[in-house]
Amino acid sequence: MSHTPSSPAVTVGTGPVSFADVLAVARDGAAVRIGDDALSAIDRARAVVDELAAAPTPAYGISTGFGALATRHIPTEMRAQLQRSLVRSHAAGSGPEVEREVVRALMLLRLSTLATGHTGVRRETAGLMADMLSAGITPVVREYGSLGCSGDLAPLSHCALALMGEGEVRDASGTLLPAAEALSAAGLTPVELAAKEGLALINGTDGMLGMLVMAISDLRMLLRTADVAAAMSVEGQLGTDRVFAPELQAIRPHPGQALSAANLTALMADSAIVASHRTGDCNRVQDAYSLRCSPQVHGAARDTVEHAATVAGRELASAVDNPVVLAEEGRVESNGNFHGAPVAYVLDFLAIVTADVASISERRTDRFLDKARSHGLNPFLASDPGVDSGHMIAQYTQAAIVSELKRLAVPASVDSIPSSAMQEDHVSMGWSAARKLRRSVDGLTRVVAIEVLTAARALDMRQLEPSPATGAVVRLLRESGVEGPGPDRYLSPEIETAVSLVASGAVLEAAQSVIGELQ
Repeated sequence: MSHTPSSPAVTVGTGPVSFADVLAVARDGAAVRIGDDALSAIDRARAVVDELAAAPTPAYGISTGFGALATRHIPTEMRAQLQRSLVRSHAAGSGPEVEREVVRALMLLRLSTLATGHTGVRRETAGLMADMLSAGITPVVREYGSLGCSGDLAPLSHCALALMGEGEVRDASGTLLPAAEALSAAGLTPVELAAKEGLALINGTDGMLGMLVMAISDLRMLLRTADVAAAMSVEGQLGTDRVFAPELQAIRPHPGQALSAANLTALMADSAIVASHRTGDCNRVQDAYSLRCSPQVHGAARDTVEHAATVAGRELASAVDNPVVLAEEGRVESNGNFHGAPVAYVLDFLAIVTADVASISERRTDRFLDKARSHGLNPFLASDPGVDSGHMIAQYTQAAIVSELKRLAVPASVDSIPSSAMQEDHVSMGWSAARKLRRSVDGLTRVVAIEVLTAARALDMRQLEPSPATGAVVRLLRESGVEGPGPDRYLSPEIETAVSLVASGAVLEAAQSVIGELQ
């Protein structure tokens, strides 16, 4: 991978960063700068910290130990060592490396809190974090270590360690090397952390929040793509589009349901397949639930995603630290804002709806493969049933993924293991909720891709023209190397092609290129 920013620089100010800012920095490698208003706010908060550090009265996080060790007053000459020791000891992660986009999101969101003027860091410390992001230097963060309270301590500590010139990072080209070497090569100088800065760098919900923002973005696209897949399945299984009529949605006014139903209607418009069974005995009003209730399930998922987006927006507008600097009042106060419960709950909620949308997608797919339910299609969509197995095992793959998604839907946030000698006796496990949600989003992508792949084969086998929108998706697959119906062939590469087309948004764009943007 190479560091080739494709987005303009993101400016971090005293207000919240946007979803678009997070995605630009995390995924597109955008550079980061700190606005002048934020630098002024940082300076004001730092002045408060310096004043308290010079006072004889102990102040938590400034002149004391941390957590259960907060009762010890640390003399002035040992406070630099206090900050180094905090970061080194808390950089205790284990396991595989976390993805680059997650670390970049985490760093941006921590910088956003630093820029509010409520943490007490110096401008050079905040500036180095911005410079590291701009230079594409990514600290190595490990999978395990965060309990989601006091924030994502271990992951953020690995990033703070790199600011000190310690630990491991990956440079803009992805090469693993010591932090000091990477900083030097980029013309950057490590910082020696001053009073309060260690806590300010590590006490936030930034990792779980960054993963939440990216999951919301992915799910917004995937749920519209699931509408595309559902339309292809309803069409391919000779279902009716009448159940998606707006007057039926209006009498149960969930907004997501109405949007999904409108999408299905638009996607199936002008289909010769649908037209072929609009009259007479062919018109089955009572299609199976997995077809008829697609808008209800997809719509509920949409509404859940938007609830999660509301929570994420509030968190993006937050200054999460402990203790927090109230510069206008000239004081520093302890608080509990680092607790990840609000973020953890919606991360778990999204894992539930992700599993359920995948479940209904798998059920629609399975109906294509059963001769008793497919309304005239070959068993398993095989070219020569018995000799060929068609998409029989593609559904097995879906089923295996859906089963895992159901396990991943078990909430992390209901668990809590006390830590820090019972000082931190209730934690959120929000980081764990975020990590499993990333697996869930990947799983949903794969399940929807297999439905699209199977539905496209079925539409070809109907030998009637599908709708312009679903036909565009079929053409996309064929033009991408996925052949139409025929004798059995090596199926895994075709599945992976479909997965990449779904994940990139290409399937959604193919449909939208015909009928305009879906809702």
